[in-house]
Amino acid sequence: MILSDWDIRVYLEKGLLVIKPLFEDTVRENGVDLRFGYRFCRFKNTDILIDTRVMNVSEALDCLETSLREGLVIKPYEHILATTLEWVELPHDLVGLVNLRSSFARAGIYIPPTVIDAGFKGNITIELIGGPSPVIIYPEQRFLHVVFLRTSSPVYKPYQGKYQGQMSVTPPRPD
Repeated sequence: MILSDWDIRVYLEKGLLVIKPLFEDTVRENGVDLRFGYRFCRFKNTDILIDTRVMNVSEALDCLETSLREGLVIKPYEHILATTLEWVELPHDLVGLVNLRSSFARAGIYIPPTVIDAGFKGNITIELIGGPSPVIIYPEQRFLHVVFLRTSSPVYKPYQGKYQGQMSVTPPRPD
């Protein structure tokens, strides 16, 4: 079942779901909107071989902080790692389905399917893929819409994976 704005507010008020900072326009009809943080990582145009056994992706990234005034230009078909401004903590009976807000999709940006697991705590790292035209984005813009689904019962093994507690942009880590 998808949570309504009423259900989400109850989870937030009881401290079962945590979103910090929480803005007046965060909770929407059937989900929450999350904002860009200030840190972004772009993939270098390089011959570095990324080995998925060791996940040496950091060697192929240029990370930077940007400002509200500057923003960040996503070049055509470029892959960018971004982070949410918000810290999110999901209880053991909620899963988040992450979608790009339609305004950004209409501007030509794409994100791969992303799920926030029950029990996850941290900033959300998300991959953005540019379209055919350059697009400029800015910190603190609402860019993600997360729909929460309640599981039939609390999960037996809540998320305790390698990204638990991640802060800012987090490149892939080896298993």
